[in-house]
Amino acid sequence: MSENSLLNRLDGIDSRFEEVSTLITDPAVIADQKRYVKLSKEYHDLEVILKAKKEYASALETIEESKQMIAEETDEDMRTLAKEELDKATAAIPKLEEKIKLLLIPADPDDAKNAIVEIRGGTGGDEAALFAGDLFRMYQKYAESKGWQLAVSSVSEGAAGGFKEIVFTLTGQDVYGTMKYESGVHRVQRVPATETQGRVHTSAATVAVLPEAQEFEVEIHEGEIRWDTFRSGGAGGQNVNKVESGVRLRYNWKNPNTGKVEEILIECTETRDQPKNKERALSRLRTFIYDREHQKYLDDIASRRKTMVSTGDRSAKIRTYNFPQGRITDHRINYTIYNLPAFMDGNIQECIDSLTVAENAEKLKSAEL
Repeated sequence: MSENSLLNRLDGIDSRFEEVSTLITDPAVIADQKRYVKLSKEYHDLEVILKAKKEYASALETIEESKQMIAEETDEDMRTLAKEELDKATAAIPKLEEKIKLLLIPADPDDAKNAIVEIRGGTGGDEAALFAGDLFRMYQKYAESKGWQLAVSSVSEGAAGGFKEIVFTLTGQDVYGTMKYESGVHRVQRVPATETQGRVHTSAATVAVLPEAQEFEVEIHEGEIRWDTFRSGGAGGQNVNKVESGVRLRYNWKNPNTGKVEEILIECTETRDQPKNKERALSRLRTFIYDREHQKYLDDIASRRKTMVSTGDRSAKIRTYNFPQGRITDHRINYTIYNLPAFMDGNIQECIDSLTVAENAEKLKSAEL
């Protein structure tokens, strides 16, 4: 793509930015929460594009001015300075062009959202539950490094440790856009603690990362929700056994894709405060429904791409953790590294960065930019 054609694609950005700037101050728009949030997101996205456009236009202008100075200037020091400016601006152009091209591709509207993560032990019995626990600790350490907040909403512990299932919410900046790459089947190859012959076993755990839905994105008839309360189990002292702080939610939801009515069952035992547990159960209900309704959008993307990095089939094996070799392999992008202890300690950013690069390359190819 030539420089002029790229700038041509940016025509009209300024006027739309001014229009959106006016709209988000309109009382009628502010009163419409759904529209206001959408326009606020567009305002931020346009602001980022405009900043990149100014940097790009400035670099192009510097190139032209530097070339002219080199051709006309007789002072050698000024010519040397102009050559340095020319080299600097010329080197910046490819990066700015790629940045702008990516910005011109519509972003996943869910990327900026918080995420609800579900980890379940799969095949492998006790060893699978232990591995699910290892994955949880890995994400817990990673969340700490990112400055995200982690709140567990439900837990089912494994008989030998770890978790049969654990559900938690991650809150922070661009959480879903980062964590969405983790959805899928994670396979582990290692010698279980219960193995007396020293044989390597293969087990698996599944990870589902869902964008947290906002209240206005999903219509729920709260009067139709059936609530039960129960005493939470696990650690927590005498209060756990005496106070019915755990909540169980049942809701009949009509699946718009099939037309069938499905009963959704959600439990939340995270806190000793029943109202807080109810609030978190409602959040999970909204997210569950949003995720199911949003699946059509994900399927549409998948049908238009040869490979899917981010949204993926949750039954697909995405990564193998080989403990005897200290190796991690991400099968989606043929990414292999040999620093498994550090990886399990939450140092997963390099892998996520590689997945992001692969996804961006795929987007550019699909958009023919």
